[in-house]
Amino acid sequence: MKVWVCTVCGWIYDEAKGDPDYDLAPGVPFADLPDDFVCPLCGVGKDMFEEQQS
Repeated sequence: MKVWVCTVCGWIYDEAKGDPDYDLAPGVPFADLPDDFVCPLCGVGKDMFEEQQS
């Protein structure tokens, strides 16, 4: 599982944990989120997220 970070506001989407506050179930890969997914904090699209390097 990967971790993705919004490059605008820093919101983190951890595929393993999901985010229950925003109805994102654990285990859902970022690629499987809808094409119209936007950052729940700042509203930018998926193209503004980068995979966090460990």
